[in-house]
Amino acid sequence: MSSTATLIHKFIVFVIDPLALLLFAAGFFLFMFGMVEFLWKMKEGQPSPEGKQHMIFGIVGMFIIVSSGGIINFLAGTFGLDLSGNTDVGTINSVNTGNFFQ
Repeated sequence: MSSTATLIHKFIVFVIDPLALLLFAAGFFLFMFGMVEFLWKMKEGQPSPEGKQHMIFGIVGMFIIVSSGGIINFLAGTFGLDLSGNTDVGTINSVNTGNFFQ
């Protein structure tokens, strides 16, 4: 793996992946907050438009994060980019078989 590919892989692993997970979690918690808010207002006898709006924004946010990950993986597969950061397969196979000098 070249130094540029290593740098890109480290950027993806240490910045992009945690950021995407954090944004997905924020969308999930916004959805849950909206659902609790909606149900709490329903108990009082009136529906909450803010609760509905929070649930919709949470679902849309989670959909955008999952869709962007799918689009990135699709483009990486289309252009033959290895975003997994795996090392050379030949090195792994030689270590597994015990043939270190292949």
